[in-house]
Order: sequence, then C-alpha cells, then structure tokens
Amino acid sequence: MTVQSQTDRTPPDHTPWGLVILLGSLTAMGPVAIDMYLPSLPAIASGLHATPGEAQATVSAFLAGMAVGQLFYGPASDRLGRRPPILFGTVIYVIASIACALAVSPAMLIGGRFVQALGACAGGVVSRAIIRDRFNHSETARVLSLMMLIMGLAPILAPLLGGALLGLGGWRLNFWFMVAFGVAVGLAGLWRLTESRSEETTAHAATETPLQAYWALTREPRLVGYALAGALNGATLFTYIASSPDLLIKTYGISPQAFGWAFGLNAVGIIGSNQVNRYFLRRHTPDQILAKSSLVAVGFGVLLLIAALTGVGERWSVLPLLFLLLSTYGFMQGNTMAGALNVDPRRAGAISAMMGAVSFGTGALASAAAGVLHDGTPRPMAIVMVAALVGSALCMHRLALPKDRGSVPA
Repeated sequence: MTVQSQTDRTPPDHTPWGLVILLGSLTAMGPVAIDMYLPSLPAIASGLHATPGEAQATVSAFLAGMAVGQLFYGPASDRLGRRPPILFGTVIYVIASIACALAVSPAMLIGGRFVQALGACAGGVVSRAIIRDRFNHSETARVLSLMMLIMGLAPILAPLLGGALLGLGGWRLNFWFMVAFGVAVGLAGLWRLTESRSEETTAHAATETPLQAYWALTREPRLVGYALAGALNGATLFTYIASSPDLLIKTYGISPQAFGWAFGLNAVGIIGSNQVNRYFLRRHTPDQILAKSSLVAVGFGVLLLIAALTGVGERWSVLPLLFLLLSTYGFMQGNTMAGALNVDPRRAGAISAMMGAVSFGTGALASAAAGVLHDGTPRPMAIVMVAALVGSALCMHRLALPKDRGSVPA
C-alpha cells in the first residue's frame, strides 16, 4: 500500500472519473439513507404506532449521528490512513440498516437511525480528505463540485425509488435496499480505493491527539468562518428535508408518489448550481464566488419569507423560491470546504470532520427548530432559513473573508 506525497498529486488537467464516482458513491450513503425513506414517514408512523414527532425524530437522530460520527473518523483517517475508517464505517452502516429494517418500535428505529448515521458519515468525511490529498485549493473546489454531480443523484432518485419500494413492499423494503447499497459500495471501496494520506500528514498526526488537533483548528478564524458559513447555508437544506414531507404532502396535498418528483426537482437545482460553480471557478477564485453567493442566498431567503408570511401565491410562489434558495447550496458547500481544507492541509481529515460535524449539527438544530415552530404552514421553515442565511453571510464576510486578509491563494 503506497502513500502518496503532497507533491505527487493528480494533475489539474486530468479528471479521475473512477475516483470521483467511487468517492461520490461513498459520500452518497448518507443522502440515500436520509432521502429514500422520506415518502415512507407517514407509513412508518402508522406501522410502528408512532406519533408524527417520533417519526420526525428519526430524521433528527440521523442528522445527530452524522454530526457526532465525523468527529471520530476525521482524526482517525489522519492517524490510520484513509481506507480503514471508510471500510469500518461501511460495515456499521450495513449492520444498522438491517436493524432499522427489523425495527418493531419507534425507539428501536430512532436508535438504529443514529447508529446508521455513525457508519454513513465515514464515506463523506474521509472522501473530502482524500480529495484534498490529491488536489490543490482551486482544483479541490472543482472536484468537489464534480463529485456533487454523482452524489447529487441520490436526492433525485432516492425519494422516487423509496416511493416505489413503499408501494411494492412497504417501508421496510427501503432499509433492505440500503443494506444492498452499503454492501455494494463497501466492496467497491475495498477493491478500488488506494491510500492517499501523505507522509507529512502521517508524521504530524502522530504528534497530537484528536482533541489537540480540534483545539488548534478552532483558533483559526478563517476556518471557523468557512465552517459556520457552509453549515448555516446547509441548514436550509436540512430544514427543507425535515419539513418537506409535511409541507408538500399534507399542506399542499401532493401524493407520496409525486413527492419524490417535487423533492428531486430541488436536487436538480443543487446539481446544476454545482456545475455552474465549476464553470465560474475557471475565471474566479472560490472566495470571490462565496462573497457574492452568500448575499444572493440572503436575498432569496427574504423573498421566501415574504411569500410564506403573506401567503401570496401559496405553493406557486413558495416552491419556486425554495428551488432558487436551495440552489445556492451548490455555490457554497464545495467552495467553503475547499477554503477550509486549504487552511491547514496537514489536518485535512480533522478539518473535514469538523466541517461535517458543524454542518450536520447545525442542520439538526435548524430542523428541530422548524419542528418546534410547526404550524402547518411554510412560515416556520422560512423563518429558520432566513435566520440561517443571514448568519451564513455574516460569518463569511466577517471571519472567512475579512478585507484586510484577502483571499486564500489557489
């Protein structure tokens, strides 16, 4: 097993499609587990005699597991290499998916979802570190956007497949599919994934504990700015994920089968904006794109709040504005991640973990807040989204991109 040095990276003009597809699939374990069973939430509540709050808690439990698990996998990938944490996490994912498929109570399903997330998050956090091992700052942003093209198929196809499986064999069939998906992706990683951790990262990781690494990272203002800006923007997506079944199916009367199409349309917007981001990166730095897109996101958020509060147009105003708002995710996530990873490449695994943990932790809090404020209208969702987007823009401009420091060089 060879270790790739920091100087022996894939040339910028070469797109390693095999690596992109593999890492995108590993990262997609989380989105598949979130999005596939959303159409089944009402059926799960009925089948397990759960309250709507307990059914929605299965979403929050998964987001919390994604946040907690990444804190362990990131430093582990710096100390042990990139392969072992990914393979270990995949095994946990498969076992927990089996437990979810066999759940006989809401508590068992909530616990299974938490453990399932502990396994699913390994692919995402370590994949980002692998990309930083192989590419520089600007190329990392481009490859992350390209990977979103692969990973972004999950929120489009997963709800559609989940709705079909629900009609074919009930909600448990969704989790049996996740078992098969985890096995397939895990075997692909075992056979095709090579080690990319650099000797510098290996040597540095041996000199500090994970707590020391995280403490050092929290003292980097730019890193904190990137992390919070990306997490708060991403919180809008998690808020939508948690709120969309009730909003679309109950409030707007969209059938569970049609829900997948409506949900997937927003995923198309995210994928499209990621590819537009790749085009913009040919002419602009990631920081320049972040500076503008964070403000555009606030503008869309304010318009959504106005539509939600006034009720003008109802679904015909709320849903298009949601599409535009969520599309800003494609400009923010890859560029904030690339900027953060560039702050200290020696701690790429720990940075990726911290970014992911902050993102999913913020998402869990935001989705929970929308649930507490739930009143059967889009107003709570819009309020949470606007607050998150304003916070994201402030963190971006005050911490990550202060005028006296300039931009991080590519």
